[in-house]
Amino acid sequence: MNVVTESPSTPTPWNKGKLVGQKVPLRLRDIWAIRVRLQLAKKTRDLALFNLAIDSKLRGCDLVNLRVRDIAHGACISPRAIVMQQKTHRPVQFEITEQTRIAIIDWIQLAQLRSEDFLFPSRINSAKQLLTRQYARIVKAWVTEIGLDASMYGQSPDPVGPPQADKRCNA
Repeated sequence: MNVVTESPSTPTPWNKGKLVGQKVPLRLRDIWAIRVRLQLAKKTRDLALFNLAIDSKLRGCDLVNLRVRDIAHGACISPRAIVMQQKTHRPVQFEITEQTRIAIIDWIQLAQLRSEDFLFPSRINSAKQLLTRQYARIVKAWVTEIGLDASMYGQSPDPVGPPQADKRCNA
């Protein structure tokens, strides 16, 4: 009988004790609670980001890589969009609700975005998109604000994964 024991020099896996894999979806009342808080706080970017995330069900890396031209034609937001997923390289079609289109128009006008710009640019460098790690922190803030356990929703924003986690879509 062979017994495998861990030696003290064996590194601890990065995901030991972490909830990995598919996360619990938000309930309808949680979605509305977040949406109302964002509207009351007049967080235009976060409202557009949240609404589009709910409508599209895209992974965070695909969501932050969207450009204005991916969902808009001129000053008009399309009712449907098709995005090529970074992880699977398959196209995903989704509908954009009227409420989301209004939030996105408000955001584009406020941020003065052009067609070739990222829909959610970095606040530090407008030529780059919002990082997926920052998006994870934003999701954590939304979820904790309504009293939910952030570890159950989205990725953990703590730097626990491999160093390239900021650059890839691993979800």
